[in-house]
Amino acid sequence: MNTYTIPVLSRFADAADPSLYAQLPDDWLACLSDVVDSTSAIAAGHYKSVNLAGAATISAVSNALEGDLKLFVFGGDGAGFAIPPEHADKAAEALSRVAAWSQRDLGLELRTGMTRVAAIRKAGHDLRVALWRASDDVRYAMFAGGGMAWLDEQLKAGTIRLPDAADREPDLTGLSCQWGPIRATRGKIVSLIVKRAPGGSDADFADIAEAVIADLEDQASFNPVPESGPQAAVRSEALALQFRVAGRGLLQRISVVGLAAFAWVLFRSGLRLGGFHPDRYRREIASNTDYRKFDDGLLITADCSLETIKRLEATLEAPSLDGRIHYGLHMQDEALMTCIAPSVTASDHMHFVDGAGGGYTAAARQLPT
Repeated sequence: MNTYTIPVLSRFADAADPSLYAQLPDDWLACLSDVVDSTSAIAAGHYKSVNLAGAATISAVSNALEGDLKLFVFGGDGAGFAIPPEHADKAAEALSRVAAWSQRDLGLELRTGMTRVAAIRKAGHDLRVALWRASDDVRYAMFAGGGMAWLDEQLKAGTIRLPDAADREPDLTGLSCQWGPIRATRGKIVSLIVKRAPGGSDADFADIAEAVIADLEDQASFNPVPESGPQAAVRSEALALQFRVAGRGLLQRISVVGLAAFAWVLFRSGLRLGGFHPDRYRREIASNTDYRKFDDGLLITADCSLETIKRLEATLEAPSLDGRIHYGLHMQDEALMTCIAPSVTASDHMHFVDGAGGGYTAAARQLPT
């Protein structure tokens, strides 16, 4: 099986329809990363480090597979993957390396784990996948069937955890965290998670999910990133984290500062340099951002008016009370972005967005355990 046989959805409201997802083969591997006690790290103000650790696992595995990683989802404090069996060893090695890097350079314990899809099915769950066509240049994987949720339980229980590889560095080429915070312009940045409850049906959940999406699409756009893209910024916190991505050497640090200053000048001035068009690149950021996704449930980061938030809560409250869904909704003033952009001249750069005041982690705390 390859990504050409996986369904590609161009209408996000279809994401909750399980009939549109393809089953992954039994011999494929499901992988997961998760920052331990991310709630405390975020409460201490380290939310950008938490997001960086999650995105770093995507970057490390993708680079280890020479860019041949198509099925992944970013979850704020971690990420999920599906890979064919021939990539298992390289992926496991990359996850072990990035876990050690996270502990040493970010001060965050990052759990990583892996198991075969057959084990998920043996436990009574499934792992199905579809691709969401976020833009002409970027597709993001979406997972259904309960397999990733079960994998998360196993990772936290320690049954599938991979050992850290402290003696080897991960390849984090292309990983960047240098864009500034994105302020809400309509009211609040909402981090929303909606999942089917054990007593709910797939059909009922699909209807509820479509109603939620309709509530959000009722406003002109719920993407927290403006159509013109985010504003360029050189911030000390972002530079400090980028130092840890680039390496410990003085030359690497000088390079980070130089590139950040150069990028700031280009984006502020709009000057073109060869095949790089700053204004076009910023517009591509807006269209390529993963502000809506599906990972055994809806995960959405939206810039919402207070009226839209009230409609969302009204749409979700009744099915939550009668046991058809579970949901968490967290509000904050800003969103933050972490990026993977191996080439500044290509249009397939990827951008992972989360709320800057707790985000998906805070929303997930509202779900039943």
